[in-house]
Parts: sequence; structure tokens; C-alpha cells
Amino acid sequence: MTARTPDAVSAAPSAPAEGSYPNPRRRLLIMLSVLLATVMVAIDTTIANVALPHMQASLMAGPEEVVWVLTSYIVAAAIGTPLGGWLATRFGRKRVMLISVCGFAVSSMACGIATSLELEVLARLLQGLFGAGLIPLSQATLLDTYPPSLHARAMGYFAVGSMLGPLLGPPLGGLITDAIGWRWVFFINVPFGIAAALGIWFFQKADPPAPKVRFDFFGFASVSIAIGALQIMLDRGQQLDWFQSPEIWIEAGVAALAAWFAGVHMFTRRDTFIKVGLFVDRNFVVGCLLGMLVGVVAFGAFPIFTALLQRQLGYSPLLAGELMTPRGLSCAIAMLIVPKFMGHMSPRLPVALGLVVTAAGLFMHAMLSPATDTQAIMIAGAVQGFGIGLLFVPMSLIAFATLKADLRNEGSAMFNLARNLGMAVGVSVIQRNTLVNQAANHARLAEHVRPDAPAVQWVMPDTDWTSAADLARLNQLVTHQADMFGYINGFAALGVLSILMIGLLVFIRPAKPGSIAPAVLVE
Repeated sequence: MTARTPDAVSAAPSAPAEGSYPNPRRRLLIMLSVLLATVMVAIDTTIANVALPHMQASLMAGPEEVVWVLTSYIVAAAIGTPLGGWLATRFGRKRVMLISVCGFAVSSMACGIATSLELEVLARLLQGLFGAGLIPLSQATLLDTYPPSLHARAMGYFAVGSMLGPLLGPPLGGLITDAIGWRWVFFINVPFGIAAALGIWFFQKADPPAPKVRFDFFGFASVSIAIGALQIMLDRGQQLDWFQSPEIWIEAGVAALAAWFAGVHMFTRRDTFIKVGLFVDRNFVVGCLLGMLVGVVAFGAFPIFTALLQRQLGYSPLLAGELMTPRGLSCAIAMLIVPKFMGHMSPRLPVALGLVVTAAGLFMHAMLSPATDTQAIMIAGAVQGFGIGLLFVPMSLIAFATLKADLRNEGSAMFNLARNLGMAVGVSVIQRNTLVNQAANHARLAEHVRPDAPAVQWVMPDTDWTSAADLARLNQLVTHQADMFGYINGFAALGVLSILMIGLLVFIRPAKPGSIAPAVLVE
């Protein structure tokens, strides 16, 4: 049964005819191959985090030095994401994906056998560069493999693979590291990489390259410098106390200057590295902006929630991971359910509903306290996860529904880059604001710690104000309360941001007469 959407966005031009798509069996095999590559790369963005202490000992590195194992991958992946779109247009998507999967598997092997920090960082750089284009090119492949009537379903599959990967990384990395050692965190990619490469080789149709497409070196260099400097600033800002450090000022200045050059170049030259046609499409711009802000909301709360569970509520890392499981499960369920209803509604409705549900989950987190039981924690996580899961499929449909088919490679790269930058910015900004909030709360609470304060007399009635031990206990209590308020304020701020994002939906372009998007198949 099919249904037309009364307020759908208009269909993308240049789309192939419905009968020219692969048959259902071949579509399934292609989908499994590209999703295997997507999950492999997505998990590797976070899987090494929990293995850092073990890597530090094996590689004889200091605490600040070993962090470059993570930073090198993040920076290389950010720089390589927009490059993957150009390479796919120039040399053919299938060829680029095959080289990327094989390169990712080989560099993963190199990460596992590295005997020094320098070799490990170099291998992680290569791993990030090879893996950068796989997620956006997988998205573009699914859009071209499935007819428009099944795009919602295809984006549901893609969202599950690309979004659950970073969530599954830490618990999977901890399990592998404890069971067989940190090197297997990287070795495990090799068999999956081989399986993905074979699937792409046998089942994905080769697309013709475009040999006349020139490489815009100035555009690529300016974009790469801007993204690289921003990512390094976000990654190292926490360690260096942000703008108290000259290094952070330099990185911020370089990022801003390079971004200015890239923007001026893009709008004043022809055949630039980033196609200006992407930003002429209003729906694509709104979709990218939504994706960036959802990255902030979805992943900005993740580190402070983990810190809250372990530092304030006293849960072990294993139990904290179990308490976060309902969030991932409800997110996956929502991403698989929402495509079945897309034929009956405008994409605006599930996005608005997802933002409201996400905000409700975040506000539930803001009501947590040391007395909260585990059931309430899991329910709050499940509500937030379900809201986030409602967002990704309609967001992708909004971004690509009116985008020309020949811009899908570059469009997928920019869409995923925007989301990844939102994740990086969200984690850094929320963590910094939480620390600032905690310090301010500590100062305010400390003002009321006096011998005649009723709260002090109730909590510690026998306080000896000349005893260093009693004063240390009071300071510990104040710090605990201040930190708790800091986490609560962070969740509340993200909830407010989720509600404010609904206003962006008014900028989505409605369908023109005669250009209604093909209806989503309802099974």
C-alpha cells in the first residue's frame, strides 16, 4: 500500500527510473556489505578509548602523549570525509570504497602490531584517512541502490549502523581488552574488512568515473586546515584549559582564517572542492544544520552521563555500561520503526516529535539525584534514545530529497561531516560548561557553609571547625553537590536546545505542485 505525503519535500531530480534499481536480493547483499563497512568504521571512533591505559603501558607513553592515538584518528577522519566525496565522483564510488575498506583493514592490522607510539599514531592516521569516506559513501550507495519509495527504509538501516557504532564502541572495547588484550581491538577489523570488501566487489554495481573533474587543491587545503585545526582545538582544549592556553588561541585563529578562505574561494570560483550547489538547496542546508545540532544533543550528554553514573552515583564501569544499554536499544528500535510511518506524514512531524521526546528524556536526566534507583535511570535513557532514533531517518530524507542525484557523493560527505563536527563540538562545549558550572556552584554553596547554617548542623551536627579532617569532609560534601548541580544544568541546557531546534523546521521547502516525493512503501 502506498500513500502520498501532503507536505513532503520535493523529489530529487535526475533520479533513475524505478525499474533500473537492483532486485531485492541484490539490494539486500549490497546493504549488508556497506553496512558492515559503516559499523566497522563507526565503532572505531570510540572503541580505542577504554584501551588507552593498556596502550600507554605497552607503548611506554605518557598520559598526554597516548591521547594522540585518539586525536590522530579523529583529525584524519575529519579531513578525509569531504575528500571521499570528490574521489568517488572522480574515480568511481565502488573503486574508492574497495580501496578504503582494504586500506582500513591493513592500517588496523598495523595499529595492532605497532611497537612504539610513533608507529601507532601513524597507523591511526592512515586508519582515519581510509575510513573517513566509507560512512558517507555507504549512505550515497544506499540512496542509489534503493528506489525513492524505499529511501526511508534504507536510511533507517544506515542510521542504525552509523549511530549505534560509537555507542557500542566503549563497552565492546572494554570487553575485548579485558578478554584478549588491547591489540585485538584493531585486529578484529581485519575479517570484517575482508567480508565487506568481498561484498562490495561482487554485488555493488560499478559507476562511471568523471575523468574531467579537476582537483581544487586550494579549496581542499583550506578546508582541511580549517577542519584539522578545529578538531585539534576541541580535542586538546580540555587538557589545556581552553583559551587560557596560547596553543588553543593559535588553533582557533588558524581554523577561522582557513574557513574564511575556503568560504570566499567556494563562492567566487568554479569547480571548487566543495560544490556551491550543495548550499543552494535550502533543504540540504537545514538538514545539515539539524544533523550538526542533533550531534550536539545526542553525544554531548554521553560523557557527562557516564561521569554522573560513576563519580556521583558510584556505579562501576560495567554497571554503568549496562544502565546505558536501554538508550542504544530504544534508539535502534525507533530507527527501524519510523520508516514504516513515513508514507503517512511530512518528515517535519517525526523530527518535531523526536526533538520533543529527546528533550523529555534530557529533562528526566536533569531530575536525577543520588537517591534515584537504576530503573529510573534506564527509563530516562530509553526515552532519550527513542527520541534520538526518531530523528535520523527523516533528517536524511529532508537533506537529500531535493538534492540533485549527481551531488549525492559530496552531499553525503558534507552531511556526515556536519554531524561529526556537531558531536565533537557538543562533547567539548558541554564538558567545559559542566566544569565551569561546577566551579560556580561550589563557590555559591561554600558561602553558606558556616557553624550556624541549619543545613550544616543537620548533616554534620558534631562538626569540629578546628579539625582538618572535618573541614575536608565538608568540602567533599560541597564538591559532590556542586558537581551534581553541574551535570543537572548540562542536561537541562541540552533539553532546551532540543526544543529550540523545532524552529528550524519552518525553513524546510514544501513540495511544489507536481513534484511530490514518491510515497514511502508501507508494508
